[in-house]
Amino acid sequence: MKYTEKKPAILLLADGTVFHGKAAGATGTTSGEICFNTGMTGYQEIFTDPSYFGQILVATHVHIGNYGIHGTEVESDDIKIAGLVCRSFNVPYSRKSANSSIDEYFKKYNKVAIDDIDTRAVVRHIRNKGAMNCIISSEITDIPTLRKMLDKVPSMEGLELSSKVSASKAYFLGNPNAKRKVAVMDFGVKKNILRHLLERDCYLQVFPYNTSYTEVKKWNPDGIMLSNGPGDPAVMPAAVQTIKEMLNDHVPVFGICLGHQLLAEACGIGTYKMFNGHRGINHPVKNLISGRCEITSQNHGFAVKEQDVRKSDKVEITHLNLNDGTIEGIRVKNAVAFSVQYHPESSPGPHDSSYLFDDFVALLNAVEVA
Repeated sequence: MKYTEKKPAILLLADGTVFHGKAAGATGTTSGEICFNTGMTGYQEIFTDPSYFGQILVATHVHIGNYGIHGTEVESDDIKIAGLVCRSFNVPYSRKSANSSIDEYFKKYNKVAIDDIDTRAVVRHIRNKGAMNCIISSEITDIPTLRKMLDKVPSMEGLELSSKVSASKAYFLGNPNAKRKVAVMDFGVKKNILRHLLERDCYLQVFPYNTSYTEVKKWNPDGIMLSNGPGDPAVMPAAVQTIKEMLNDHVPVFGICLGHQLLAEACGIGTYKMFNGHRGINHPVKNLISGRCEITSQNHGFAVKEQDVRKSDKVEITHLNLNDGTIEGIRVKNAVAFSVQYHPESSPGPHDSSYLFDDFVALLNAVEVA
């Protein structure tokens, strides 16, 4: 289909702002919280990141789809974003090793997109007005009708979503004779987190998000990974209670993103919905222990309350965001546990933060020696 033949499409924001563009991907209507990612590459990894479940993604880079879709460059088994807003939905692609075009990819998973949008204007708007819900449609052009549909979309604040993306039953990965056994709590785990652990000679059992610690402990793991995932950590009391039991048992724990927020909640540290989250592959973070700066990959709309951390005698801050001073890492003082808000399994630096997996394995070794 030629560009000039594309059907019209509409992007409507919750505050009433309307953007007119062209239909891309599957024909239909989709809704969710709008957010933007500042990365210039890695669109396929972003599309498949379970932490984006329930969100409409605005890609700030102009060309999306230009190097095609490759079967191995995924963080889950399908597209997790609710929809895509972009400037140019590039159907022709340059890379010979790619398996398909972005258009084929979106139609395969019935995902709606809108292109020919001034994404700079969209980003400037939501950056100033804050995160909000939106709706995209390439089949309905009546704004009042879309408005009524959008009014029924729940706010991300107060929404539990790990149940939508977690494994339905436990499964194993890796070599059963590996040096270490790590239990992974799947709140929406990215494949690359699992890869990093496998590369460090860990045998993994991945557990559904709502698995009790009693059940996890039966496997006798050497340590526990609390994965990333979507939704509001403040409405996951069962997961928080499970993590409290892990801390009381002094098993080594490493949390990433949602796992970081849940670890904080388990220590009496509150979380909050950010005005605009952090999403991109270029966020500077300072390691307060080493004094070094890391260029990090991030995807989160909630954060740990700084005032709670400052008052707590249970945790200490290990990492800070250099853009806005938000908490990026904590360590639990009377337990063998630490966490980070960003994604050390990604490679924006390209490997600035992968040392955290080494630190986790070192904790497993230290516990055995002790």
